[in-house]
Amino acid sequence: MKLEQAAKQLEALGNPTRLNLYRMLVRSGDAGRPVGSLQEKLGIAASTLSHHLHRLVLTGLVTQERQATTLICRANYPAMNGLIGFLADECCADAACNPSEEEAVA
Repeated sequence: MKLEQAAKQLEALGNPTRLNLYRMLVRSGDAGRPVGSLQEKLGIAASTLSHHLHRLVLTGLVTQERQATTLICRANYPAMNGLIGFLADECCADAACNPSEEEAVA
C-alpha cells in the first residue's frame, strides 16, 4: 500500500461518525447493511449519511451494491486488512534487537 492511500483512509476514519459507521459495517460481515438500517442506527440525516458513506467509498474502505431499490453497504475487508498491514508491517523495524534474557537481568 502506498503512503498516500493509507493517509487518505486514515483521514476518512478520523471523523467520529465515519469511524462509528465503518465499525458498524465491519461488524455486519459480508452481508453488509442497507443504508436505511445504517441511518436508523446512527440517527443522522440521510444527506449526512450519504456524505460520510461517499468519503468511505472514495477511499476504498466501503463498497456499495444496489439490490432492487435497496443500497447495501459493506466493509471492504481486503482494503481494511491492507491498511492494518501497512500500519503493522514494519513494527519495530528500526529498533535494536531485543537483549537476551541474561543481558536484561544484568
